[in-house]
Amino acid sequence: MLASTTMASSSPAWGIAAASAGRPATSSFPAGCKSSTCRPVPLSRRALPAVGPVTARATASGDASDATLHASAGGVGDADVENVVIIGSGPAGYTAAIYAGRASLAPLMFEGLTAGGVPGGQLMTTTEVENFPGFPEGITGPNLMDKMRQQAERWGALLHTEDVETVDFSVRPFVITSTERTVRAHSVILATGATAKRLGIPSEATFWSKGISACAICDGPSPLFKGEDLAVVGGGDTAAEEALYLTKYGRHVHLLVRGATMKASKEMQNRALSHKQVTVHFNTECVDATGNNKGFLSGLNLRDTSSGEARKLAVKGMFYGIGHTPNSGFFASQVETDGEGYVVVRGEGVATSVEGVFSAGDLHDKEWCQAVTAAGSGCMAAISAERYLGAKGLLVEKQSQSKAQSEQLAAEQLAASVKTKLHTAAGGAAAAADVVEEDSLSFDASRVRHKGQFALRKLYHESDRVLMVMYSGPNCGPCKRLKPMLDGVLDEYGADVHFVEIDIEADQEIAKAAGVVGTPCVQVFKDKQRIEVLNGVKMKKAYREVIDGAMGVLPAKEEVNA
Repeated sequence: MLASTTMASSSPAWGIAAASAGRPATSSFPAGCKSSTCRPVPLSRRALPAVGPVTARATASGDASDATLHASAGGVGDADVENVVIIGSGPAGYTAAIYAGRASLAPLMFEGLTAGGVPGGQLMTTTEVENFPGFPEGITGPNLMDKMRQQAERWGALLHTEDVETVDFSVRPFVITSTERTVRAHSVILATGATAKRLGIPSEATFWSKGISACAICDGPSPLFKGEDLAVVGGGDTAAEEALYLTKYGRHVHLLVRGATMKASKEMQNRALSHKQVTVHFNTECVDATGNNKGFLSGLNLRDTSSGEARKLAVKGMFYGIGHTPNSGFFASQVETDGEGYVVVRGEGVATSVEGVFSAGDLHDKEWCQAVTAAGSGCMAAISAERYLGAKGLLVEKQSQSKAQSEQLAAEQLAASVKTKLHTAAGGAAAAADVVEEDSLSFDASRVRHKGQFALRKLYHESDRVLMVMYSGPNCGPCKRLKPMLDGVLDEYGADVHFVEIDIEADQEIAKAAGVVGTPCVQVFKDKQRIEVLNGVKMKKAYREVIDGAMGVLPAKEEVNA
């Protein structure tokens, strides 16, 4: 998606645990008990897992009990209560974190992982963003989000890449429960964004990831679409951007617009209409899809919305660009929303129906839906939260605590660095940044991390370790988020695992043989057996479970040619 225009904003995702970051874990024990073996004071609802780091090596089950307990809601003061918790990321969430951090609120953010999209929001699936101020030459969506994320961390925000599962706004302080922990907060900023809509045709499930996709950036480079005729459904900026992007890979792109005109900006309309590889079909809707004898998409059944005439279109891929649905499901019963699920805000501000809870970005914005307006509303939400906390006498400046957190984080990073150097010295994992494409002269089987098809072929046939292969795309935002997660997992296993990264655009032959139709895709092997395929971004525990399983009793699965 050439994302010059309407690439939205707040994060479609809201969070799984990256288990490393910063705040010291605290626990609450009964009076007179000074031993860590004593049981913490029980909560009226449930024990709260720690905000701080979980154990260095989670169990295969990934139970939350692996974490130490946070201070409980009963019997302690507000020292354990966050000033503000931000649920979601993207331009709205990261901007809120930056402003809250500069106000010494020490914000805690749940970035999201799998729920509602990708950590970093819709911009993580976007190529060039041409209309965000400060970047005259444009910037890719993932790079913009990386810069915002780094800026949020610089100002003391604590980021957990976790999905929030439940919130309780009926109690004070509010209670927020993620996949890894439960925390309490005096104020909450909701920045969960929106998720791309699906068309809902009868055969959608049949051909999903076999020709039908909602992410041209992630899946467009797949060998499945190379040199083929493709279709994009939609008439807005997102659809136009995806159509233009796909011309890099497909032979021709058909843009299917349901109405008589496009809703895209004039600039994007001009680009799409004038591109020699793009044909715009007005008054056209897709009613169903057909496939070939291998189970992959081969054509579309279309209908003229003005005349009712039916026709067919032969394509190997169809991509959606038809709008979004707000990610408000897990809290919609507690905060006022409209008939479409968008959060209702008060006046021109960002306050919701619950005092102390604020909205930012596409979660309530149905009109503008821009990255820059989402960032603006994130700023508004952070300032509103600060004013609310001050007016209620709840604000606790945490500058000194942030310094302690920074020192702890620095110590953890130093320890991790020493560990990596020890691995490297022992012939184990080299730094991820050092990994380059290998050939017969540079290949070294003692290393953990590798790149390219030569390494994959060698290790597939010769390695006695578990072999993890990550297929990534050159502009894949989710791939950027998954790679450091996998680096952390690999560090836990040392020389027990071999890892190979394959760029599906550079190594199309390998990607095609592996049946990869989208990125990121992780395949795990042992002794030439493919143990598991994990598409998209999963929790760390999912990758641990597969590796642990491969190191133990292996299911008899298919052998693939490499």
